[in-house]
Amino acid sequence: MKTDYNIISDAVKGFLDPEEGLRIYNISLTASQMGPCLEIGSYCGKSAIYIGAACKENHAILFSIDHHRGSEEQQPGEGYFDPELFDHRIFKVNTFELFRKTLEMSGLEQTVVPMVCASEVAARMWKTPLSLVFIDGGHSYEAACTDYQCWARYVMSGGYLLIHDIFPDPEKGGQAPRHIYELALSSGLFEELPMTKTLGVLRRNLSPSPSPKRRGEICKA
Repeated sequence: MKTDYNIISDAVKGFLDPEEGLRIYNISLTASQMGPCLEIGSYCGKSAIYIGAACKENHAILFSIDHHRGSEEQQPGEGYFDPELFDHRIFKVNTFELFRKTLEMSGLEQTVVPMVCASEVAARMWKTPLSLVFIDGGHSYEAACTDYQCWARYVMSGGYLLIHDIFPDPEKGGQAPRHIYELALSSGLFEELPMTKTLGVLRRNLSPSPSPKRRGEICKA
């Protein structure tokens, strides 16, 4: 990965570990040769730099979904609230301006397509197969399950499903990302690849053979 992207990423607010970011970049470099990539949870653009840089090298596209009002844990009074991201003009969290600035600084405005809406809204009329889906949106069970149910189905054969913030120990983090990771594994559609810290990496089977009992399974807390 080019040094200038690393420098920009270090300056961008976010919760993605550099080692996780590099793993995402390398996977995206392979995936984006097959088709478009998609991320859920843009925040200020840290993950978009890693995925977008890889897409740019392959003349591919990253669709980046976020309503830019902050997830549940980023609201006033919550543990991950950042007062610098609170827009007093509208009295709401607003990360979109910083996200656009990140794309401009990193030269990714012609590579990353912002979709400013909720994940389920973007999925309503979606039909395009995706080479990579990165789930890093809200970490409640409802939000994580919605993201998984809406988007995992569009990962093409040989494509990748990445899930961030997987903590085996409940004391270290929320369990919703781990829940959807295990659900994806139990579907029989994905092969488990080595994790990088809290980043789960799954690859869609070339010849999927899900168990009939799992095929219609829904996401439950």
